[in-house]
Formats: sequence, structure tokens, C-alpha cells
Amino acid sequence: MKDIQKSEKLHGVCYEIRGPVMEQASRLEDEGHRIMKLNIGNPAPFGFDAPDEILQDVIYNLSQAQGYVESKGLFAARKAIMQESQTLGVPGVEIDDIYLGNGVSELISMSTQALLNDGDEMLLPMPNYPLWMAATNLTGATPVLYRCDEQADWLPDIEDIKSKITPRTRGIVVINPNNPTGAVYPKALLEQIVEVARQHNLVIFADEIYSKILYDDAAFTPMATLAEDVLCLSFNGLSKSYRLAGFRSGWMIVSGAKHRAKGFIEGMEILSSMRLCGNVPAMFAVQTALGGYQSIQDLVLPGGRLRDQRDLAWKMLNDIPGVSCVKPQGAIYLFPRIHLDHYKIDNDEKFVLDFLRQEKILLVQGSAFHWDTPDHLRIVFLPRVDDLTHAIDRLGNFLERYTL
Repeated sequence: MKDIQKSEKLHGVCYEIRGPVMEQASRLEDEGHRIMKLNIGNPAPFGFDAPDEILQDVIYNLSQAQGYVESKGLFAARKAIMQESQTLGVPGVEIDDIYLGNGVSELISMSTQALLNDGDEMLLPMPNYPLWMAATNLTGATPVLYRCDEQADWLPDIEDIKSKITPRTRGIVVINPNNPTGAVYPKALLEQIVEVARQHNLVIFADEIYSKILYDDAAFTPMATLAEDVLCLSFNGLSKSYRLAGFRSGWMIVSGAKHRAKGFIEGMEILSSMRLCGNVPAMFAVQTALGGYQSIQDLVLPGGRLRDQRDLAWKMLNDIPGVSCVKPQGAIYLFPRIHLDHYKIDNDEKFVLDFLRQEKILLVQGSAFHWDTPDHLRIVFLPRVDDLTHAIDRLGNFLERYTL
């Protein structure tokens, strides 16, 4: 009998954050090793607990969460998201423009499936969060990468964006604050990207899940506030700012030129209905989260745990000879560069795999984020200071064997 193969639609679809290196880490754990996981932005295992009032409200409402709700989500949750949109200055958002899903991940897949056909193209940043690449590939469309410039603090290169547009380009993804680099984009640059979308009739996909995790004097500008006449899909949720990754509670807001996107919106409504609805218990967290005390501020201001851990890890990385790292202004990651004129590294996946086997510390190689040279790593700075210090010390020592 013939072997049963995976669908051809999955050709080129991967998610390297949970790829072969992670599989090796799982095997090591099965053998009894303790692995320090600096590979994924999962706040809870590092002691970042959700606010008690959110958990209490979910528990209180559990008896009301036993049945399906409207496919786009619980009314009270969508109302809270709409009100926050109004506070942020996003024009024209109504209840029916808001979709709740099982994390932003589900909504990314849903929206790209609703828009893209075989042969279409989608502009994605390089580096990028790999789910965007996987979701685009799964539609049959082609991801086209535009460069973010490390020398310009990882800001997108607007001229490179313009050069990548063809008649087949349907949309552009903007991840701000950025994963994996931590860059926060200035308003003027976002306005330039909106103008490109306006000129070429592109849909903007604004991944803004880290919008409340900002450091120093960084200011977040919602993409939708600049795109009143351009169709904009904005994605956010509870996973990071409210430390509720396991709740899988995210949302998507459709704004801007909705009158020119009736077919696309109908497609999203069909796909939303097909999955019946998102996770209802988690929807009861949304109103309390958005309307309550924003405890994330305690973590990102001077003296806050995230701020202190970022500062320590950033300094330690830059103190390693032959390593440099742009200081992240948002999110929970560092994306250091290992200078190849100082170290001989030909395969970054093999490098992080060898580091895992020897030191029992799990990182993610830069190529997992579709960076085009084997000279970057992503490091999550969620662990406490002592653990970060140990991990980066071990990385510095490990690099010595690769010195040219």
C-alpha cells in the first residue's frame, strides 16, 4: 500500500519556532534534562501572571460560557474593543467590524485565506514572525519579502517596499512593534507605507499584538488611524500585554475603505461562521482587560521587570566581542547579530542546535524569521535576571569555539 502523504498545499509551510530544534529540546527533556527556553514569547512560565481581576471575571462567568455565541464573538467583548478603538482615534469602527478568534493566529489564517488566490503576492517584512509566511504559503499565494534595515534600527526600507510591488501584490503586512527585532515604527514611516498601499490598492495587515509593550520614549501609532481611505486589518489580543497566551484570545478589526471590500469581508464572515465561534470563556476576559488597570505599565517603566531584563540582556550581548544588538523599543525579544567577520558560522540552525545540546539552552536561529544570512538569533528576555545572565554568559563562551 502507498504511504499517506501530506497535502501539497503544505509545501513550503513551516513554523520553525516549533521546528526541528524545538523537537530536539523535547527529546532532551524526555531524557531528563532541564531546558532553559528562550525561544518563545510565553510569559506565564517565567512568572508573569495575568491580573487577578481578569481571572476572577472569567471564573465568575464560566456558567454563561457553555454555549456558542455569535460567530464574530461575544457582544460585550467586541463593544470593549470598539470603545478602545475609538479612544485610539481609529475612525468608523462598528461592532460588526470586529472578529474575536482563538488567538491572533487563527485570524491571520482566516483573513489571508479570504483574500489571497493562487499566484497572488503578499508583502512581508524581513525578518518576520513566521506565521505570516506560513499562512501566505498555505493560500497558494507567494510571500515577497521587503527588507528591514538593521543600520536604521530595523525600520522598513520604504524604497525596497516600492521595488517589490507588482500587479499581483494584494497586501502588505506591518508588524509594529516588531517581532523579532523589537523595533517601534515612527508615525512618518507608517504614513509612507499607507501611501504606498493607497497608490497600489493594497490591503494593510497590521500586526499590533505588542502595542502596549513599549520602552523608553517609544510611542505606538495604530496603523488604522492613518488609513481612513485604505482597507486596514488590525490584529491584537490578550496573549502578551495581559500575559494570557494560553487563553487564545485575539481580535481583528476591519477599518478604512470597507465599502470597497464587500466581497473580501463576506469571505471572512463565511470563514468566521464555519468555525462557529472562538473560545467563549476567554472572551469574558476582554472587557475587564481593556477597561481595567493596565498593569503592563508596571513592567515596562524604569524599575519594571521587563525593562530591567531588556537592559541587562542588551548590554551583555553587546559586551560579547563580535556581537551587536539594536536596543529593542518594544516587545519581548532581542535580535542580536553575530558578526561573520569575527565568527565562522555557516548554518545558524546547526549553531543553535549545537548550543542546545551542550548548554541545554533553547534559542531560535535568525533564518527561522526568514532572515537571509546565518548571522542572527532571537532571544526572549522573559527569564529573570539570574537566568538571563547565565544564558548570555554561556552563549559568549560557546561562541569562542567559532572565532576566526
